[in-house]
Amino acid sequence: MSDKIKPQFRNESHFTDSIRQAARVFGWRTYHTRFSKGSEPGFPDLVLTKRGKLIFAELKTERGKLTASQREWLNSLQEAGQDAFVWRPSDWDLILSVLQK
Repeated sequence: MSDKIKPQFRNESHFTDSIRQAARVFGWRTYHTRFSKGSEPGFPDLVLTKRGKLIFAELKTERGKLTASQREWLNSLQEAGQDAFVWRPSDWDLILSVLQK
């Protein structure tokens, strides 16, 4: 178990903004659709790219559940050889590890 204190996120928006900020520090470009009305249901919350790498991330609270559409998108992206994750606040150390690579 890590002896680091994990940050506390006020809500999913704060969690999203924190990931985007960390990603930028490590040189990633990020995209997040703030208002998804009219967009394809289930598409991941974040798209990140850096030096030929591409990551898709669905962000959830600790108790948040994936919808069928979200699961289908993540599976399709993984089947296409893409890195596609579900990230929760408790994954903060893992998220930073992925972004540092």
